[in-house]
Amino acid sequence: MTDIQQFTEWIDIKIFLVFASVFVLFEYVRNKPPKNFPPGPLSLPLIGNLHIIDPTKIHFQFAEFAEKYGNIFSVQIFGPRAVIVNGYKLVKEVYVNQGDSFVDRPVSALFYDITGDKGLVASNGYAWKQQRRFALSTLRKFGLGKKSLEPSIHLECHYLNEAMSHEQGRPFDPQFLINNAVSNIICILVFGDRFDYSDSEFQGLLKTINQAVFLEGSIWAQLYNMFPWIMRRVPGPHQKILRLWDKVTDYVRAKIEEHRMDCDPSNPRDYIDCFLGQMEKWKDDEAAGFSLENLCFCTLDLFVAGTETTATTIYWSLLFMIKYPEIQAKVQAEIDRVVGSSRQPSMLDKENLPYTNAVIHEIQRMGNIVPLNLARTAGKDIQIGEYTIPKGTMVFGNLTSVLFDEGEWETPQSFNPRHFLDDQGNFRRREAFMPFSAGKRVCLGEQLARMELFLFFTSLLQRFTFKPPEDIEPSLEYKLGATHSPKPYQFCAVPR
Repeated sequence: MTDIQQFTEWIDIKIFLVFASVFVLFEYVRNKPPKNFPPGPLSLPLIGNLHIIDPTKIHFQFAEFAEKYGNIFSVQIFGPRAVIVNGYKLVKEVYVNQGDSFVDRPVSALFYDITGDKGLVASNGYAWKQQRRFALSTLRKFGLGKKSLEPSIHLECHYLNEAMSHEQGRPFDPQFLINNAVSNIICILVFGDRFDYSDSEFQGLLKTINQAVFLEGSIWAQLYNMFPWIMRRVPGPHQKILRLWDKVTDYVRAKIEEHRMDCDPSNPRDYIDCFLGQMEKWKDDEAAGFSLENLCFCTLDLFVAGTETTATTIYWSLLFMIKYPEIQAKVQAEIDRVVGSSRQPSMLDKENLPYTNAVIHEIQRMGNIVPLNLARTAGKDIQIGEYTIPKGTMVFGNLTSVLFDEGEWETPQSFNPRHFLDDQGNFRRREAFMPFSAGKRVCLGEQLARMELFLFFTSLLQRFTFKPPEDIEPSLEYKLGATHSPKPYQFCAVPR
């Protein structure tokens, strides 16, 4: 090797080391916590806290961080440094008492590449306010939270019961039957129709959504949010997330086009028809979001949110029933005593079924469907406890820490319906019961979800006793994506 070659290599190494040092210094300065910012685990340049986070048990790790750093701490795994708020009192303080300062969503690279700034979940400001108001008023028009929707749910309960009867007590996995049944309720409100359980196209769509939601909680999604300029250009499971959502979006676009072909503005059938009817009225106010593109993503949000969380809760509910047969038997005894077997349970029965209602609430608490909650962002520099949170900081109100708060629940780690019963056996509400989040971004479909959970659960337990397959011990193992769901399981639905 000549002296010139050695000198050239030495210069190349030196340039690389200088570049690397400058890059590390830049990352350190860029990600250095501001003054009086919540403490947290040490972040490394470029990767933040990814080296110590296990996406499959992140909700447990956050509990460990809270023990070490306090109920307000910071991490860097969702892109920029984020603040995690823990415990009922602090989450209520942030989302309710200071709710006006935490209305907006942060801009996530993955969400943005799927929906832009459109829809109901990820949008902000004027457009979000207009679209949330319109969605609520429209869905109420078609029965959201009203007795007029109950016959549709009763009919779906009948179809679901019949489908389970066809299994003749043999072991089967009920997940996609449940998904289809629950999805049909929001489909009636949004698309104006339900889909048969034998509809292979619709079943495929539900499986696509299930896959996408699971992958959104993976390490690949977090890497996408941290390094979008790289991840957009390289192959990997993160690209599958985009392809899956493209497939669902194409389905929604096709449904909208069908509606445009035969929409009667004087007689709207569903949410899509109503939205199409509003577009002319709002044509001079583009910022309000009444466009075909925004209709697509608002519909997508309603469709997915109205399916995934409620269906997953019911999937948990039946697993808990085979895990705790003595609780299942007490629920059935109460339903038999109050309702009998000659008619379906109705919402009017709810007050007379306190134990059943308590069990449903405990299922939601233990099921913990959205363990970290969806992120919000600080609208201004604000004080949380003893710490200063700068404007634009991503904030998570950790719902796991609320639903399992040792200061609020007598036996937080146990499945215990008595959490929702007083000494006389009457149902009691608990302020720390917050599965739908809280504040101005509280779940838009809370009323619908509560009605569906009660009617589906009581109808199923009225008709069947659920048992594990022979010689199989029920397991409460979970899988964690964007939602916290049971691992696939089978049971036997034995007619009563």
